[in-house]
Amino acid sequence: MSRPAKSKHRNYVYVLGSAGKGGFKTYVGWTNDLDRRLAAHNKGKGARSTRGRTWRLLHSESFETRSEAMSREWHLKRDRSFRRKLSQSAQLKSSREA
Repeated sequence: MSRPAKSKHRNYVYVLGSAGKGGFKTYVGWTNDLDRRLAAHNKGKGARSTRGRTWRLLHSESFETRSEAMSREWHLKRDRSFRRKLSQSAQLKSSREA
């Protein structure tokens, strides 16, 4: 998934995906720097639930305000159907690349 171009939108909500023990997992969060945040997750510096896995960006959306991004994060965390579709798409793409 390509990252949005830098603009005045400085707040992002994102969905990460990771295959590993226990199957494919997703994680939803928000940040003002996607590259830095993904690197932190992959170095074990992110949220506790993301440690010990290699993550990749599955989806991101940009917002003008932090509160808009946090609100969207709240909704995406509860939208299991959307996350399941992203997971299935990512797993299908990975199997084609292998």
